[in-house]
Amino acid sequence: MISKLFLIALTLILAGCGSSAKKQQPANTVETVVPKSNPYQIPVDSLKYKIIEILKDEWVFFGQQKVVIEENEESIPHVGSWEDDDFAHSEQVNRYWRSVGMSRLSGKDCKEPWSAAFISWVMREAGVSNYLFPSAPSHRDYLSHIMTVGRDNPEAAFIPHTIQEYKPKPGDLICANRGAGYFGEVVEELPMSLNAKLHCDIVVEVEGKTLHAIGGNVRNSVSKSILTLSQDGYLQLTQHRPWFLIIENRLD
Repeated sequence: MISKLFLIALTLILAGCGSSAKKQQPANTVETVVPKSNPYQIPVDSLKYKIIEILKDEWVFFGQQKVVIEENEESIPHVGSWEDDDFAHSEQVNRYWRSVGMSRLSGKDCKEPWSAAFISWVMREAGVSNYLFPSAPSHRDYLSHIMTVGRDNPEAAFIPHTIQEYKPKPGDLICANRGAGYFGEVVEELPMSLNAKLHCDIVVEVEGKTLHAIGGNVRNSVSKSILTLSQDGYLQLTQHRPWFLIIENRLD
């Protein structure tokens, strides 16, 4: 179990080393892994399906950590394995880094955010071409490409939307500002001049008003974030995740 003081401190950071502070949960608290099925209503031979299955496999490998975000409160009902817990997980983070040409980094380099490298690795593993989704060590880099190519092109593989105009679906990317401030209701270009710190997860399930998304470097792990959508099914801006952008996945 984890102390209440630890969980409070944990909600104040998005990433960073933490093995020395974390206590392992008893093994019997790990949820049973359900056999693979196809609840997404997506063809099983599609790129979108492959992306979701790879995300779920990585989440299982990292111990199925869950982060629940409800309005302006955040909790971690299940803690998984962290980036620097052991050699296996540190080396897996190194694989993510290698996909963006930074082979010297691993899970031991906890001050280096690896969430964009994780997304890039997932896309390469699923077979998405670098032309459609360029590998990048920062979210801003690949998002800049998507904003340029997809904003006025309805035939593009990835199309940007504001959170007010589009309801997220499995396979889509949801992106937040990790710094202070909010970028407004209409996203016409990324705030490059502000050197904004961005973060994106990929939606794996939407059921009613509940959305599940998996991302890397979320609370030191590959985590599943569980969000409550608005009454109409839209992504909601929260203190812990100031969402501002959704990238519609139209690969298939």
